[in-house]
Amino acid sequence: MPPFFVTTCKKNTLHFPTQKKLEPCMTNTSDHTNKHSSDVVWHHATVTREHREDLNQHKSVILWFTGLSGAGKSTLAHAVEDRLHQMTCRTFVLDGDNVRHGLCGDLGFTEADRKENIRRIGNVAKLFLEAGVIVLTAFISPFRSDRQLVRNLVHPGEFLEIFCSAAIEVCEQRDVKGLYQKARKGEIKNFTGISSPYEAPANPELIVDTGASPLDDCVDQVIELLRSRAIIN
Repeated sequence: MPPFFVTTCKKNTLHFPTQKKLEPCMTNTSDHTNKHSSDVVWHHATVTREHREDLNQHKSVILWFTGLSGAGKSTLAHAVEDRLHQMTCRTFVLDGDNVRHGLCGDLGFTEADRKENIRRIGNVAKLFLEAGVIVLTAFISPFRSDRQLVRNLVHPGEFLEIFCSAAIEVCEQRDVKGLYQKARKGEIKNFTGISSPYEAPANPELIVDTGASPLDDCVDQVIELLRSRAIIN
């Protein structure tokens, strides 16, 4: 029996030794700045990213879908993932709404919180990259500087920015939640495209006309991008 626990059959209970209380490495948990102890060092894995890519039979990459709310980022990201899954690729979608249920559940929509949201997602995406996975992120990510920050986390060619281009009128027509209408009435503050700016990519790897093009055509464009970069065969 392992030494770290002992069973007492008579009472059918488990007895664990008293453990020393662990102290947090950061005392100010409300401060989202990137601070860590000087005692924290990166542990290099025995199984490398290259090993995982060889096993997967494809390269890993970050596909960063950006655009206005309602532009079709999540729809396209999941459709691309479905196509890649059929091609037996290892994938995962990080969706803007989903991560705010957990990882970023403590953040609002101020400019500072939006920046922190993207910083966290960028670092999570980088971990997926090291895992040999094609990670697809669907976030408004309105500020160029924040998207550039994520790009700077990885090597050239590992971050592919995909601009989901759709006119705001089209996005509003698709808005089944009525968020644009609420934002125009002032009921929602800091809403991108209405009361908060969206900075379109200056030089993305791909521009997809998600406002007018059929979904399958948009998926084809992303798949062709991956093939042209030798991410997939």
